[in-house]
Amino acid sequence: MKDHEPIPAVEGNTRALEAPVVTDFSAQLSYGAYLDLGTLLSAQHPLSRPVHHDELLFIVQHQTTELWLKLALHEIDAARQALDDNDIGFALKCIARVKHIQKTLTEQWSVLATLTPSEYAQFRGFLGHSSGFQSYQYRAMEFILGNKNADMLAVFDSDPVARGELEVLLHQPSLYDAFWHYLARTGLEVPASVLDRDVTRAHVLDPNLLPLVKQIYENPEAHWSVYEAFEELVDLEENFHLWRFRHLRTVLRTIGMRTGTGGSSGIPFLERALDLTFFPELFAIRTQVGR
Repeated sequence: MKDHEPIPAVEGNTRALEAPVVTDFSAQLSYGAYLDLGTLLSAQHPLSRPVHHDELLFIVQHQTTELWLKLALHEIDAARQALDDNDIGFALKCIARVKHIQKTLTEQWSVLATLTPSEYAQFRGFLGHSSGFQSYQYRAMEFILGNKNADMLAVFDSDPVARGELEVLLHQPSLYDAFWHYLARTGLEVPASVLDRDVTRAHVLDPNLLPLVKQIYENPEAHWSVYEAFEELVDLEENFHLWRFRHLRTVLRTIGMRTGTGGSSGIPFLERALDLTFFPELFAIRTQVGR
């Protein structure tokens, strides 16, 4: 085709179906069958009567969040196993994917933020005491990253499967625990207070770790993979906080200072979550680096 020669328009503004395209799925696996779309797309059951137009948005928002959390947990669990297998490269690959999932989850709040207070008020009463606070996958994310709280298990007493999965995570080492054990096997002097800690409790800042973290930050060339892993974990925590903050702001613009449907104080409760941490030493050391 010569330069500047116009590209012929598709006739009738349609695209012809190519001969090799499969159209008979009587004995073939189709897209819909593979994804079980019949089940997936029929899983939205508005409770408002009459059904409010915006309730579907509310349901889809939370269902897609749960799907992304499922994938994030899959990847973090794989990263933890990779560390147990001394495969730092694959662990970082999994974490990199989780970071993109987190960004998608955070941006997704902008869709729910289109729900105005007056619109939400018209169907909020139909939700009863159901609340995102009861998301066991969100709690599993906190547990597997190291922010554990056994008191949270009581929320899931009526769901034995969810409670059982959380109890397993409660008693397993977190991703952060697995990371320090991996570093110890490489020969780095990881304090016994970290290696022997009670993994059923939330990880809190251990001053004994700071000299090692500082050494690595001030000599990255000698410990490049560890230095890189530190920054990947920092990204992971920062993304989690951005998600929490965006959640808080979406709640604030939608219901203001009202209490949550699950019984929490609402905004004050969400604000306290912003003080929770997963990898405190990796943030605390920034004050000391270069001194």
